Amino acid sequence: MSAIIFDLDGTLIDSAPDIHFSANILLIENEYEAIDIATIRSFIGNGVPKLVERIMRHRQIEFSTKSHQDLCEQFIEIYSKNPIAKTILYPNVRKTLDSLYQQGFKLGICTNKMHAITKLIIKELKIDNYFSSIIGGDSLPTNKPDPKMLFASINELGAKKSIFVGDSEIDASTAQNANVPFVLFTEGYLKAPLDEVYHSAKFSDFSELEEKLRNLNQKHNMHNKA
Repeated sequence: MSAIIFDLDGTLIDSAPDIHFSANILLIENEYEAIDIATIRSFIGNGVPKLVERIMRHRQIEFSTKSHQDLCEQFIEIYSKNPIAKTILYPNVRKTLDSLYQQGFKLGICTNKMHAITKLIIKELKIDNYFSSIIGGDSLPTNKPDPKMLFASINELGAKKSIFVGDSEIDASTAQNANVPFVLFTEGYLKAPLDEVYHSAKFSDFSELEEKLRNLNQKHNMHNKA
């Protein structure tokens, strides 16, 4: 595979603690009760508008286009101030990215998180130098699982072969819609049963990823020879 494209939240980083903190500031400032982290974690994956909508539905906040937009803007303002107070890389992410980069793979990020915050987070975590393409949730008119985001990343990387690495049913559907092999990280924010999620391979620690990629590449080459 010449290009490896990663989701961000729940794949490269565990950002749920900071998203949870910002969501609860949003709620408290608007005189609503806070929400536990497990619930917020289940809301992550479709970008800020859907996150805020789910928060509003959960707290039975009256929903309108204006109220939703106002709360989205307020959340972005809160979250943007410090999106990495508690956000960390998953174990062995840095080592694996460095190895793949040194081997000459083209690396990209395709996330529903906003582009500017994505760039800020990966810069602060000192992994920004590995990525030649970053497609965020506001980079295109549509979000994952629409495959256009993944296609945009593939095009930016100039890749003839590509693979998508993610953690959720959203990522799986994106890869499936794009007809791209999908490697599932099982320790992220997956909500659906594992056997119901499209994947070409799965792994629970980033130390396993390179072997999974080699096996997929061998299968691909054998298929082409056949």
